[in-house]
Amino acid sequence: MAAAIPMAEFLRGGWTGRAAVLADLDGCLISGGTVLPQVPALFDACGERLWVVSNNSTDTAAGLSRRLAAMGLDLAADRILLAGEETLHTLAAAYPGARIALFAAPPLQALAQDLGLVLSPDRAEIAVLARDTGFGFADLARLAALVHRGAALWLTNPDPSHPGPDGVPVPETGALFAALDAMLPRGLPQCLGKPAPDLIRKALARAAVLPGAAVYIGDTPQTDGAAAAGVEFVQIAPPAAAAGATAGAVSC
Repeated sequence: MAAAIPMAEFLRGGWTGRAAVLADLDGCLISGGTVLPQVPALFDACGERLWVVSNNSTDTAAGLSRRLAAMGLDLAADRILLAGEETLHTLAAAYPGARIALFAAPPLQALAQDLGLVLSPDRAEIAVLARDTGFGFADLARLAALVHRGAALWLTNPDPSHPGPDGVPVPETGALFAALDAMLPRGLPQCLGKPAPDLIRKALARAAVLPGAAVYIGDTPQTDGAAAAGVEFVQIAPPAAAAGATAGAVSC
């Protein structure tokens, strides 16, 4: 795989002319509440050909669209695909009215009910683990009991962390799953989040674009790499790493 490049180099490289430019969110476009360097120029260059395809399992597309707008980035909700939201849509379509135990933030709890899924913490047929900042010891015990009793487990995304504004890793869904896996090791459960190709394929279908006509950018090749969906992947270097590489080149 080619080395990571700064966003400025991506903008100069001709990729923004692709029929669809798919982008990760945290560490690629934003970090916390901060827009990363050159990202506004990316939005200007791509316009309606820019899509966010993220393992985010906290927000809904509508909520994230509003949050990005408050940061000066205009992106319609129908061009945002998020692992948590898409997992719930998939479950609602495949198992209408199913009883689920949902370990997730309030926006996903509300969405599940809007989709007709029944939140049943103790008598669930399906357990869904998303990024839940309130997840604690009692939740882990309840999740383990459900899985032990035979509830099917769905994981929204496998990321152990995402980069915070200061570069310190912030715990993600995969870190919560690791605690369960230490108790009940059964391998990776059902998961639509990257590196599975599902989200990228959904975005391509919605955009009516073939894989070879698109490009995907992200900061983490382990989860962002789009080879499984047949889309070229370009790794974007974090701003600090890009600055360090530039400084090193000058000192040489």
